Amino acid sequence: MKYSNVVLESIHLSLPETIWSSDSIEQKVEDVYRRFRVSVGRLELMTGIRERRVWDESFLPSVESANAAKGLFQKSKIGKDKVELLIHSGVCRDRLEPATAAYVHGLLGLGRNVQFLDISNACLGFLNAMMLSASMIESGQIQCALVVTAETSRELIENTLQSIRTPGLSRKLMKQYFANLTIGSGAVAALLCHRDLSPDSPKVLGGVVAADSSHNTLCEGGNKQGAHEMLTDSEALLHAGISLAKRNWKSFQAHIGWNDQMVDHYVCHQVGKMHQAALYDGLAIDSSKDYSSYQTLGNMGSAALPGTLARAWDEPSFKRNDKVALLGIGSGISSVMMGVEW
Repeated sequence: MKYSNVVLESIHLSLPETIWSSDSIEQKVEDVYRRFRVSVGRLELMTGIRERRVWDESFLPSVESANAAKGLFQKSKIGKDKVELLIHSGVCRDRLEPATAAYVHGLLGLGRNVQFLDISNACLGFLNAMMLSASMIESGQIQCALVVTAETSRELIENTLQSIRTPGLSRKLMKQYFANLTIGSGAVAALLCHRDLSPDSPKVLGGVVAADSSHNTLCEGGNKQGAHEMLTDSEALLHAGISLAKRNWKSFQAHIGWNDQMVDHYVCHQVGKMHQAALYDGLAIDSSKDYSSYQTLGNMGSAALPGTLARAWDEPSFKRNDKVALLGIGSGISSVMMGVEW
């Protein structure tokens, strides 16, 4: 999809205050590590993730998504009365029914003419929601859309540490739990609108998608006996994801008309250093153009890529007319890549 009339007017990242270091997490299962002859420090060594944030036990996705949106409107030049579409795009939701977006709508006091809905697609939900919003703006159906998400890692990490301590745990199952310890928490809100409302904002030029659902069992998460659990074949998921991204990168270049030499900055889904290195090598693109946040925020799921973009927003290295490529990959598996001109 190509867009001529869509801009990203503002984006805001909201973070919990509590920090959990990788070392502090591993120390809780140091005895299990010894049994498998693994040293504390392996998590940071393998992923490059030093720490991540965690919400407290009272976390609700709607509340933190709304708080991120409130932070956004404090710096936005567009008021919430202009919003015509609200999408909550997180893996985490308040409950099955109603849509978490319904609670966000109420907490923000949005208008009665606002269409609200949830979109959930693993780590890609936010980019999917941006593309849907941009398409509706481009087609003239709406003028302004608010996309939000809020993800939490506390329960997953705590349950994973409990599972790791299960007597008789095998090394193979231990590896499938490892990715859970990289997850971080955060909330993001973004406002997309017609360029007439904010002509000087970064332009959303378009995006492409690719899918390969033959790999939909490589990372599965859900509720098991009342506790959230996720099992991941990290190595297989990495290879499948990079293979799909290579195909999508070719489509992106042809569709947007950019190549590696033309791109000024890359913002990718934030998994860890091995994933970043494999992605840059696989796509044969310049890693010096990378902007990352996983080192201190971990993998925040659907909030990871847009949260990193929010951090880059005020960076002096991001200058007017710079070309920014957003490269997303999510379990399932699918890929979304978008081009934004600063």
